[in-house]
Amino acid sequence: MTDRLLDERRDVVVVTGAGGMGTAIARRLGSGRTLFLAEASRGQLDRAVAALTSEGYAVHGVPTDVSDRASVEKLAEEAAGAGRLAAVVHTAGVSAATASARTILEVNLVGTVHVIDAFAKTATRGTSLVVISSMAGHFASLSREDEAALATAAAEDLLGLDAVAAVGDDATTAYMVSKRANHVRVEAAALAWNRRGATINTVSPGVISTAMSQAVAESPNGEHMLRMIDECGAGRTGTPGEIAEAVAFLTGPQARFVAGTDLLVDGGQAAWMRRHMRR
Repeated sequence: MTDRLLDERRDVVVVTGAGGMGTAIARRLGSGRTLFLAEASRGQLDRAVAALTSEGYAVHGVPTDVSDRASVEKLAEEAAGAGRLAAVVHTAGVSAATASARTILEVNLVGTVHVIDAFAKTATRGTSLVVISSMAGHFASLSREDEAALATAAAEDLLGLDAVAAVGDDATTAYMVSKRANHVRVEAAALAWNRRGATINTVSPGVISTAMSQAVAESPNGEHMLRMIDECGAGRTGTPGEIAEAVAFLTGPQARFVAGTDLLVDGGQAAWMRRHMRR
């Protein structure tokens, strides 16, 4: 990023993850703002930054591994130094179709806590943080005691919790637990963010047309997933643009009274699973 762009002191938007959802959200929120795009894959980051720059966005790519606390803290400090932090949207994550249980827990679970903790230090009045979770988090089987521990344990203690250790090598269960942990972590963090005049929420997408969902569709569970989309009545997958619109709402002035909650954007699939799906 040039010094000129930094000197303009525009509002700052941070997006972690340069995949389909991340880039759609960056496009939706980034106009007229300084955009920080964070991604672990340097190649993917460079391609996304080049595309956004060619479209006129003032974008700064920051190689970031969300599972590494120091990496996330560096990102938060750089973003806070560039202007008023308007929004942080955490989309970085991995799926059960592409990663091991251990990696899922390190990225989706611990990485999300690193993002919440790091940006809590730099959030100011009007800052909004949105964590992209998943519809899958609504179907994790956890006790109230397990959820309380996931909501409050220090990042370095999370992998040792009973509910996390019980996951073993089951990547699907790891994904569901990590995404439910996102929900309860945000609920627990909402009080501190409210006291700063800031907001924190989650968005839980259903099946969205991204490279990650394509990998899931091609996995052994893919046929079942696609059949449920039809049976719930939606008849299609969602688009990254629809997630971007939900995030725009939660980070905009019309949602200042929305805090510590989850917004399902799944075409009604979760409702169908709860009320209509044959067990």
